[in-house]
Amino acid sequence: MLPMLALLLVFQLAGEALRHALALPVPGPVIGMVALLLTLVVRGWWTGPAAAVPEPLARATNALLGHLSLLFVPAGVGVMTHLALLADEAVPIAAALIGSSLAAIAVGGVLMARLGRRP
Repeated sequence: MLPMLALLLVFQLAGEALRHALALPVPGPVIGMVALLLTLVVRGWWTGPAAAVPEPLARATNALLGHLSLLFVPAGVGVMTHLALLADEAVPIAAALIGSSLAAIAVGGVLMARLGRRP
């Protein structure tokens, strides 16, 4: 499992390096995840949503997903640290949260309606 975790970190590092080198507005881990997907497709390990990734990679990612809640601890600490700033900006934050939620629901509904009509 350790080599697969190292592989995931290498892809994340490559994504970060690419983001910094090209000044891309996309987070490095997202770029790394896309690069990993492209690698799996090129090597013939992933052909669609129903396809399986190599077993060692699947075990490593499932282990990470099993402890995903721990990754939210630093964000929670950051929120508690900047609670006064959040209180000062409560109205814009609430508007952004409500607006983005409504937009996501609307886009999801439209996509479901359109994709539901396909044979």
